[in-house]
Amino acid sequence: MTLPLSGLRVIELGQLIAGPFASKMLGEFGADVIKIEPPETGDPLRAWRMLHDGTSVWWAAHARNKRSITLNLREPEGQDVIRQLAKDADIVIENFRPGALEKWGIGFKDLHAINPKLIMLRVSGYGQTGPYKDRPGFGVIGEAMGGLRYLTGEPGRPPVRTGVSIGDTLSGLHGVIGVLLALRHREQQGGVGQEIDVALYESVFNMLESVLPEYSKFGAIRQPSGASMPGIAPTNAYLCKDGKYALIAGNGDSIYKRLMQMIEREDLANDPKLARNAGRAEHADLIDAAISAYTAQHSLDDVLVAMNAAGVPAGKSYDAADIANDPHYQARDMILNATLADGSVVQVPGIVPKLSKTPGQITRAAPALGQHTTEILESLGISASQQADWKARGVI
Repeated sequence: MTLPLSGLRVIELGQLIAGPFASKMLGEFGADVIKIEPPETGDPLRAWRMLHDGTSVWWAAHARNKRSITLNLREPEGQDVIRQLAKDADIVIENFRPGALEKWGIGFKDLHAINPKLIMLRVSGYGQTGPYKDRPGFGVIGEAMGGLRYLTGEPGRPPVRTGVSIGDTLSGLHGVIGVLLALRHREQQGGVGQEIDVALYESVFNMLESVLPEYSKFGAIRQPSGASMPGIAPTNAYLCKDGKYALIAGNGDSIYKRLMQMIEREDLANDPKLARNAGRAEHADLIDAAISAYTAQHSLDDVLVAMNAAGVPAGKSYDAADIANDPHYQARDMILNATLADGSVVQVPGIVPKLSKTPGQITRAAPALGQHTTEILESLGISASQQADWKARGVI
């Protein structure tokens, strides 16, 4: 089976999460991803969080389907290798601070002059232009400036983070969309590539739904609301008899009515002022209290069974063990096995989106640092003696 991105070559200059997440997705659908890493240390993510034999188990998921070459981009020889690789590449992905690649002579204009079909995805904290472009920015800062952090947490308490680097991965996803759009444009316009500018804060801001229009029109500033969703009711987390929480979303008109009938609150089900969301939002506390009174009398499992039987969307908060053991995750191939360097197995997330004709695949395990350096440099005609010299001088 030919995957949709087979035949495309990606040069990944990024580190950590945002840029590498984008190239991971491209690699899952057939692109040949060459990951450039600093000699000796490699991508810092190799040593992030929990390690097995010195390497993060996260690496097994984040770097799959990639080839690794070590290269010091601050050295002229390293920069020249990038230029040679760019001649036959389709996409370059980078997430350095704006201006870094230009300083090394391998920015978009430099590489596009060598290869006019080249597409460059650039992910940074604030974008390639604007008064903040030179500021350092990680996902946490993008989430804050993008407006997400202000909304998370309980009213009157400090904002909290989501527990994962959501700003980085959202930027990676936007980057993939940009790459696919640029590939389509290249196909339509005779092979001309372009530059894609993705800012972390903009990727987060793009998810903020009605926050800006409501401020613009009404001067309303959305506030943190805990587990509820302001203006939409009922949708909340409700404490059950066994101390666990059921997440119940009964905010559709017909769903709301079924929910109230199921908890034996016909009065609320048939109250005309609660028939539409606007009325329910005004009386969210009343409705939440009725649902809470019901869930407090039943275990989480019993609540979920009853809700599903009534056709009311409900669920629980999954931890890692819940995910790993859930039959639905397993049935949809969302729990896959990856092999680590010592031959042991680790579970990693499956591939999304799911295409019916050309589903993504894992064809390569995450590479060891510099595993493919010799292979790739030889393909560029760089001799073994030259490589030995470069290694001695820290170029590779």
